[in-house]
Amino acid sequence: MNGEPQPSATRSQTSASDHPGSAKPIRVLAADDQRVIREGLALLLGLLPGVEVVGTAADGEQAVTMATALQPDVVLMDLRMPRCDGVEATRRLRGQAPQVIVIALTTYADDRSVIDALQAGARGYLTKDAGAAEISRALQQVVSGQAVIDPAVQQHVVQAITAGPPAHAPRFPDGLTPREAEILALIAKGLSNTEIAEHLVVSEATVKSHINHLLSKIGARDRAQAVIYAYRRGIAPGPAKPAPPSL
Repeated sequence: MNGEPQPSATRSQTSASDHPGSAKPIRVLAADDQRVIREGLALLLGLLPGVEVVGTAADGEQAVTMATALQPDVVLMDLRMPRCDGVEATRRLRGQAPQVIVIALTTYADDRSVIDALQAGARGYLTKDAGAAEISRALQQVVSGQAVIDPAVQQHVVQAITAGPPAHAPRFPDGLTPREAEILALIAKGLSNTEIAEHLVVSEATVKSHINHLLSKIGARDRAQAVIYAYRRGIAPGPAKPAPPSL
């Protein structure tokens, strides 16, 4: 597999060509950075009736490239991947291949990235312990225009949405999101994109995407102007004042 389109021999045994006159199979791309999960998911999908596995991707960059080229009906997208995480990959696909439907895959029911994925354009989400019947039902739902809500995740998402931002949450100028403001502050501290990615435990591609968005919002051409903006707007603390001499 290794991120390459699956040869016809590994595709689902049930397809339109196998049963003339039957419904068109749902073409699926599976994206996960863990090979055992990726290949296991592809194997499971291949056993589902009416499903055709068109390929597997090992990271978000590969998922976007393959989905754009192969035009699957659905991408099962892991949220935690290197180079480009599932949220950023979903956001890119919404712009490059809006007809491709994304279902986010998460390991933990309380993964806050699920909300980011939905905001980025995912049609729904499943936990990785979902069974064959759940996955099959989810695929059928999204291609028919419905959203997919895994009960294991639903409660946490509803709580996060209904709770809203904390009352003490700061408001940032020019429409900056809290994450963009956080990255702007780190830029002002002199951190590189790689260092910011490591600090926030996200991919460097995600950091670059946030930087592009925040630069556009604040009207800055480069990082130097962004730093000036951060200090002027109080997003980055000013230099500490020297302590008075001791008596």
